Amino acid sequence: MQTEIFTDNSVFDALQSEWDDLLERSVNAPFFMRYRYQRTWWQYLGHGDLQVIAIRTDEGRLVGLAPLWGSTDDRGERRLSFVGCVDISDYLDLLVDRDYIEAVHQTLLDTLTADRGPAWDRLYLCSLPHHSLTHTRLADLARARGLAVEIRQQDVCPVITLPATWDDYLAALNKKQRHEIRRKLRKIQNEAEMRWYAVESPEEMPAAMEVFIDLHQRSTRDKEGFWTDELVRFFKAVAVEIAAAGWLKLYFIELDGHQAAAMLCFDYNNEFLLYNSGYDPDRFASLSPGNVLTALTIQDAIRLGRRRYDFLRGDEEYKFRFGAQPEPVFDLTIARG
Repeated sequence: MQTEIFTDNSVFDALQSEWDDLLERSVNAPFFMRYRYQRTWWQYLGHGDLQVIAIRTDEGRLVGLAPLWGSTDDRGERRLSFVGCVDISDYLDLLVDRDYIEAVHQTLLDTLTADRGPAWDRLYLCSLPHHSLTHTRLADLARARGLAVEIRQQDVCPVITLPATWDDYLAALNKKQRHEIRRKLRKIQNEAEMRWYAVESPEEMPAAMEVFIDLHQRSTRDKEGFWTDELVRFFKAVAVEIAAAGWLKLYFIELDGHQAAAMLCFDYNNEFLLYNSGYDPDRFASLSPGNVLTALTIQDAIRLGRRRYDFLRGDEEYKFRFGAQPEPVFDLTIARG
């Protein structure tokens, strides 16, 4: 195996043609590991020291990728983390060719513990999906080398396994929730002129994101401080990038000509990923536009034949009322002795 460590932005140009090709071959490939997302995250939110470890076969084929960045805390402890870690990237992982799992894991640990490897005291791999091999097989290999390993559950992602039809979905809910969805749909249609639609084109995305951000900020007071200038720039840029790839649906529901709620969904790999939402609590709260739009996007995912509807991180009660089941998300920490 051959290893190369990239320490500047040139990595994104150098690996552009290979990055997503490896992702398609990887044993686990979260959406947030796509080249477009990773490059844009680093461009707008990255800081510290970039340390991207690329692992190739002796023939030169890229079979492993660990996009990392380094930082030093107030105590002088040096930490390596995923590019994208932690707050706004719901799933992250190493990219490992499914035919080279053991070899890539061993080579990565060799590189990290070598005298000429990256400087670090603690490796923090956040937001690992429950089916990831990183917090299981890589963790076991690290323990075998005498490294200190800690695995903790960070959060859950509530997920609906979608049936073939909307009627089948409703039938799987408990009677009370099934009644509530139907009642809210009737109420909003009877009491307002309703229109709902999805913005998908990159050309329309900048204006649509302005409306989405405004609705998100107005939803609750705790969201007002979320939108720093750098996050606004990042989300506007990444929305255009992802829309250009055909993976973004920004849904809106209009009531009496006013935008009442919005939901940002990634439509990717036969799944809907509900990334974030917002609504106008002052004008339309009594009509529950957020809940109605959730139901409509689930209905749309079923219409499109998607197999899963993932609410992403967070155990908010409303997600479970829609029939979601929790899937754990883990953090892995490896420390030098």
